[in-house]
Amino acid sequence: MLDEPLASNISEENYPVTAVICHVVRPGREEGYKAWFHSIAADARKFKGHLGVSTIRPQDHAHPEYVVILKFDCYDNLKTWLESDVRREWIERLQPLIEKPEAVQTLTGLETWFTLSQKPMKSPPPRYKMMLMTWLGVFFTLPQLNRLLVPLLSGLPVLLSQLIITGLGVALLTYLIMPRLTQLFRKWLYPIP
Repeated sequence: MLDEPLASNISEENYPVTAVICHVVRPGREEGYKAWFHSIAADARKFKGHLGVSTIRPQDHAHPEYVVILKFDCYDNLKTWLESDVRREWIERLQPLIEKPEAVQTLTGLETWFTLSQKPMKSPPPRYKMMLMTWLGVFFTLPQLNRLLVPLLSGLPVLLSQLIITGLGVALLTYLIMPRLTQLFRKWLYPIP
């Protein structure tokens, strides 16, 4: 069940949204959970805007946490599903299979760059802050990559060179630059009310 209301500052936007839902399954209840998941997924597919659902199974069977990735075309349609009576009934059936209440996190795109490690995000920072932080990250990353790589890639076709540089830039932004910038600017991105 949702312990907290979904972030309301994104409800008026019309872009794809993803819910990441974590379930810690009780030992010996894995088969029941798999059957439950297939049934609730079938019902979710019937809802307007459903774009897909998948699950990541636990690697460590000593800590059986399943991660469900649920995609909808817009926030309002996701919210309709998450707050529906159909889903509420499925969540009631889930309770004997899990050790603790599910954790639900909604993501719409760029805010995945703005998560603080080991701290669940209740709602993303305002879009203008995400835009400014992304701009800052790109501003420092791409010129450095161009300076270092353009001489090395000068023998390649321009399009291939750009593909390599931008691909490396996105990888650096995702795994190195944005997590560090988010940590550095966390008080500005997530002010304490």
